[in-house]
Amino acid sequence: MGLAGVLVNDSLVLIDYVNREREKGRSVHDAVIVAAKVRFRPILLTSLTTFLGVLPLILERSLQAQFLIPIAASLGFGILFATFIILVLVPALVILEDRVRFHVLRFLGKDTSRFEYEANTGTHEAAVSTGSSLGSEPVAT
Repeated sequence: MGLAGVLVNDSLVLIDYVNREREKGRSVHDAVIVAAKVRFRPILLTSLTTFLGVLPLILERSLQAQFLIPIAASLGFGILFATFIILVLVPALVILEDRVRFHVLRFLGKDTSRFEYEANTGTHEAAVSTGSSLGSEPVAT
């Protein structure tokens, strides 16, 4: 359960920041990049401190600790692996979800004007259509 708690917390930290950036008017692509840059250190520190917290138990060689070492190793290395997954997979899934939503809405004939994709080809037009860049706020058109 400790592993799941850290994973959910790290994922929520990243998704929350993506949503805040989207509310400021950034495209999904830009919001994911900014969120990954800004929240990288807090996510990494949370995971590393948890791993370092169980590391003494992993390295313990006493007979009493032999039953706990597999649990600590699973927790510690699971967190390290899951941190990599969170920093790579979650941003990719956010972008994928936005693209799937665009294509579903387009298929259903709904308004897709808020998306930054060409209606005919479905290709992504990141910062070009909004006039925004990663270093500045979007330009009002």
